[in-house]
Amino acid sequence: MSTDSTKRNITVGVFVLLGIIIFIAGIFVLGGQQKRFTKSIKIIAVFNDVGGLKAGNNVWFSGVKIGTVKRISFYGTAQVEVDMNIEESSQQFIRKDANATISSDGLIGNKIVVITGGTTSHPEVEDGDRLKTVAALSSDQILETLQENNNNLLRVTKDFKELVGNLRKGKGTVGAVLTDSIVADNFKRAMRNLERASDNTVNLTGSVSKFASRLNTPGSLANQLVTDTTVFRSLKRSATRFESAMTSADQSINTLSRTAENVNKASEKLNNTNSPLGVLLTDGETANKLRTTINNLSTGTELLNEDLKAAQNNFLLRGFFKKKAKAEEKARADSLKAVQQQLPDSTASKP
Repeated sequence: MSTDSTKRNITVGVFVLLGIIIFIAGIFVLGGQQKRFTKSIKIIAVFNDVGGLKAGNNVWFSGVKIGTVKRISFYGTAQVEVDMNIEESSQQFIRKDANATISSDGLIGNKIVVITGGTTSHPEVEDGDRLKTVAALSSDQILETLQENNNNLLRVTKDFKELVGNLRKGKGTVGAVLTDSIVADNFKRAMRNLERASDNTVNLTGSVSKFASRLNTPGSLANQLVTDTTVFRSLKRSATRFESAMTSADQSINTLSRTAENVNKASEKLNNTNSPLGVLLTDGETANKLRTTINNLSTGTELLNEDLKAAQNNFLLRGFFKKKAKAEEKARADSLKAVQQQLPDSTASKP
């Protein structure tokens, strides 16, 4: 065999060997991607629309690829059943109440199945379990939403353009402020007034702060009124006494009111010509008769005294009056003697 043919055979052998190695490596790579060489379980999900999902697409759980789509077939009247191969090692993390939805790998990437949710109160999935599905937004719905947002943005841009045009033309309050110098001056003046009012508010706040600090100064009357319970109780007692005094004053006023009312009633009775006092106070003739009667009584009293004196000098009654005078004189002498007898006894009893 010639040297050229030997080199040719060696070259062909090398290329064949490289092809075999690449083929075997591709098988392992594709098998690894398709999870052909790992233990797996099958779970099922039924969708109304798979949105272009194909067999061999990936299955994700919490952002991690855990399996592939094995088979897609129609189910019922218009639904699609998707069989998925899931790694047995991830079985413990997927619960029977988990949800499956159709998503995409990126904005325009391949369709994938995403498993979400699930709580530890439910057991883990088993081979042949069927998961609940959640409808996802399709690309058409997303495009419709984007189109609607674009239309809204176009309307907002148009409105903003009209607003800027009105401002430039001096329409509205803001436009007048921007274009009319008088309105701008008035606006500046109002802002200066507002600034002065703000300064006054700051000063007032400072004054209130100083007053509050004085209230917190120990030993001051305000601080004692706020913090000292003794002063507070004293003020409370004083207020109670003042209230009692006001109550007493109210009672006195009520008494005076009743007294004035009684006086008014008495004056009404005195002014009444049907009562005796009213007649005496108002009727002059009756007053003159009463005056005459009193004078007559006085005169009769004087005459009676004279008659009594004359009776004492009468010989028939003279003895009676003498006996009476002697008895009175004897009684005075006896009482004087008793007093004189008591005087030595009281003097002797003194030390």
